[in-house]
Amino acid sequence: MDENKEAVSFIHAMIDEDLEKGVYPKVQTRFPPEPNGYLHVGHIKAISIDFGTAEKYGGVCNLRFDDTNPTKEDVEYVEAIEEDIKWLGYDWGKVCFASDYFDIMHQSAIRLIEKGKAFVCDLSAEEIRATRGTLTEPGVNSPYRERSIEENLSLFRRMTAGEFKNGEKVLRAKIDMSSSNLNMRDPVIYRILKESHHRTGDKWCVYPMYDFAHPISDAAEGVTHSLCTLEFEDHRPLYDWVLRELDWPTPPRQIEFARMNLSYTLTSKRKCLRLVNDRLVSGWDDPRMATVSGMRRRGYPAAALREFCEKIGVSKAYSVIDYGFLESCVRDNLNQNADRAMAVLRPLKVIVDNYPEGKTEQMHVEINPNQPERGTRPVSFSRELYIEADDYCEEPPKGYFRLAPDKEVRLKGAYLVRFVSAEKDEAGNVTAVHVEYDPASKGGNAPDGRKVKGTLHWVSAADCVDAEIRLYDRLFNVENPSNEAGVEDFTANLNPDSLQLLTGCKVEPVVAAAKPLDTFQFMRQGYFCVDKESTAQKPVFNRTVALKDSWAKQGK
Repeated sequence: MDENKEAVSFIHAMIDEDLEKGVYPKVQTRFPPEPNGYLHVGHIKAISIDFGTAEKYGGVCNLRFDDTNPTKEDVEYVEAIEEDIKWLGYDWGKVCFASDYFDIMHQSAIRLIEKGKAFVCDLSAEEIRATRGTLTEPGVNSPYRERSIEENLSLFRRMTAGEFKNGEKVLRAKIDMSSSNLNMRDPVIYRILKESHHRTGDKWCVYPMYDFAHPISDAAEGVTHSLCTLEFEDHRPLYDWVLRELDWPTPPRQIEFARMNLSYTLTSKRKCLRLVNDRLVSGWDDPRMATVSGMRRRGYPAAALREFCEKIGVSKAYSVIDYGFLESCVRDNLNQNADRAMAVLRPLKVIVDNYPEGKTEQMHVEINPNQPERGTRPVSFSRELYIEADDYCEEPPKGYFRLAPDKEVRLKGAYLVRFVSAEKDEAGNVTAVHVEYDPASKGGNAPDGRKVKGTLHWVSAADCVDAEIRLYDRLFNVENPSNEAGVEDFTANLNPDSLQLLTGCKVEPVVAAAKPLDTFQFMRQGYFCVDKESTAQKPVFNRTVALKDSWAKQGK
């Protein structure tokens, strides 16, 4: 097998077949989000499939907002969705709205009435559900199903003119109440909704249902392949019926794929909204949220998210992707691309007794060992430093190679130092450690070849900057937070350690001067990015991901 041969998904195999047969002259797709919330990790897969497919075949992918429900839509969501897609690295052919086609949809509804394929029904939503039937029993025809074409046209015009109340009448397709597919049992295709629309204002008081609007929008836009998640597979017969009854030339082909399910996350808009409204998170872009904006703020690289989608592939089988795999993709990307820096999260002062007071010299550390061509950058070294508090132990256990009485360690890129003494407060807590350095060991290596196992990161007290560091972890502590057995409220599965806030941390000046979303590997700590709330006076950093998968160690 040729390992370099590009894997062909079943979607692309079907498109290849269509192109070979000459069904379509080109490929056009669309990404059709509803502007009633923020994009989440599941959308990233759909985006990568829609835009990636168009790119592969030299076609275009439009961004089309499904704004058929004026009670739930907002311009805020439109702008957020556009920003997310651009950040992910995709560009659309044009921005469209389902509302662009409201006139066409309305004319199409009238055409179906004229063909005897649609009728105005007076049953309430509850009555329609009650007469729909079950998977084993056929539905019951509406008593209004045999209204004349003239009466249906008159009633639909009156519905459009606003003569009836919300829910008083609906327009239903006339298909087959005994169909084995419940979606084909005379579905509602238009309803009365006296609400102002964010784009069309008060022009309409009747709005199309999604299953009617979607195929018409696709066809009117020139979409050739309508790619959607598997829950729409049972809706495909209705999709095809609408276009067939409207005699649409060369109708689009709907192809379904399995949606992406990620462990330890929630993507339900209703539940995510509760997290936001109940202030269990700081907002839709909280770095613990599975939203695109949350992952961006946390420091997940767009390229890593695209790589993640490419690696998991496309299938029709239900599966749950382990969150650790996503973190692995993020970690691999940052390992290659993030600049290295030193930051001390829980500082302990170190005084180098035999280093001259007032002296400062420049050490040099690699900017990124995976990009050696970028060389090194200077780091100032002085008599007083900070190291991590847990890098010193007065009574070290066996196998402890960091600073301790009678031990020598290496300060990264600087000198070898040996313990001298420790200062303590009245409670016996260590407040500072005194060491002596070996002047001949500049760079971190002893001239006599002696071996030193421990290497510590550090910052100079002379020029380090105080910072706030937020240690983020998974928001939930169970794989399926919404359906965990025995738990009625999903918030009971919140991880109490999903955020640790550390203040008084010490970072290098070059890090403190970085701009929001800049990423770094803090040596021995993990990968971090600059938060949007960060300022020159108060730098704030978010932990993107640890150096290693801590959850794997816990057997989770």
